[in-house]
Amino acid sequence: MKLWQKENTVTSEKIERFTVGRDREMDLHLAEYDVLGNLAHATMLETIGLLTKDELVALRAELKVIYAQVEKNEFVIEDGVEDVHSQVELMLTRKLGDTGKKIHSGRSRNDQVLVDMKLYTRARLFQVVQATEKLFDVLIKQSEAHKNDLLPGYTHLQIAMPSSFGLWFGAYAEGLIDDIIQLNAAYRLANHNPLGSGAGYGSSFPLNRKMTTDLLGFEGMHYNVVYAQMSRGRTEQAALTAISSLAATVSRMAMDVCLYNSQNFSFIVLPDDLTTGSSIMPHKKNPDVAELLRAKTNRMKALPMEVTMVLSNLPSGYHRDMQLLKEILMPAFDEILDCLDIATFMLENIKVKQNLLADPKYDLLFSVERVNELVINGVPFRDAYRQVGAEIGDGTYKAPRELKHTHEGSIGNLQNKEIQDRMKKELSAFEYEKVEKALESLLKK
Repeated sequence: MKLWQKENTVTSEKIERFTVGRDREMDLHLAEYDVLGNLAHATMLETIGLLTKDELVALRAELKVIYAQVEKNEFVIEDGVEDVHSQVELMLTRKLGDTGKKIHSGRSRNDQVLVDMKLYTRARLFQVVQATEKLFDVLIKQSEAHKNDLLPGYTHLQIAMPSSFGLWFGAYAEGLIDDIIQLNAAYRLANHNPLGSGAGYGSSFPLNRKMTTDLLGFEGMHYNVVYAQMSRGRTEQAALTAISSLAATVSRMAMDVCLYNSQNFSFIVLPDDLTTGSSIMPHKKNPDVAELLRAKTNRMKALPMEVTMVLSNLPSGYHRDMQLLKEILMPAFDEILDCLDIATFMLENIKVKQNLLADPKYDLLFSVERVNELVINGVPFRDAYRQVGAEIGDGTYKAPRELKHTHEGSIGNLQNKEIQDRMKKELSAFEYEKVEKALESLLKK
């Protein structure tokens, strides 16, 4: 029997199959968090007299058994059971009888789903943060290792000015800081407690929502119970917006790798074990890893719009449409984590070519250096610009290859230490150790 099912009522198998959809599959990812939510809720129910101390002890013991099953990948949602919440309550009732039936007091499946999704999203976002930090560290390491290896800089895909691999690696490192800021915004939205909002209109029981907020390590609660329900979808969209921003950074970097690895550019070399071949052309060493990174991350850019379309024209309150958000959000975490892992591995093993700018075909990259040389000697900039243009036109231009870039963030002053300090500051804003401490305490009570 379903949690919502009345005596002598039956839903057709066809309707059940359509309405349940992929929920059993998706809900397996929520089992750990459903148990944590139950532990916090039961602890609170005892303090307001809806459970006895003995009932709480029994519930806590059995919930820990279920939690251990989840950790061992032994937890299953049985055939005929609608979702993870129903499965956990069913397991408690089988073991504890009426005590198991009391666990739902003061709750709706709506706020159970909400709290599970908040806990899940918070944890997965932090995994993305940790993977992003690893990629950042590799980029900084490569930037320092290749700070003196020059690289053509482009605008409009035309050679423009001298750059360096130090600048190139460092640029993506600093870009990841902006992505971390967006991840933090999403994390903070996920880090608010909806438990106790019920179906979106609260409860006549004297629930202690502050207590469950603290027990689950949330930063705060969604105070208004209607808004707690309205936060569903908004949290997922924020998380996917942050993921799509991070994906855009990785996509652009992957595109650079594809270009720079090609024979026409020939700036970098991917080791043989990072490339694939052709079935007809024996010379080919294809950058499939970068191409698939580009495609996978490009696809992720569309995910926030999928959520927008699901939520379009919904009034306040809960609607079953929101069930589909799991199918958008959950695979996205796996995909971005896989992409970050592969991008980190690729960049750790990439080989940089040296002395690229010694080739005469890059002489014009140094035209601005020639202009600045004249300006330092007293020629007004606009006159110097015209003079160098004339030199290029009549063939008297000679490229001054000695670079003197010293200002912050330039070839000769990458500011990698400052970039690292900024990343460290943004990472500290997550304060995830507080979450871990709270959940560890909840499991030990």
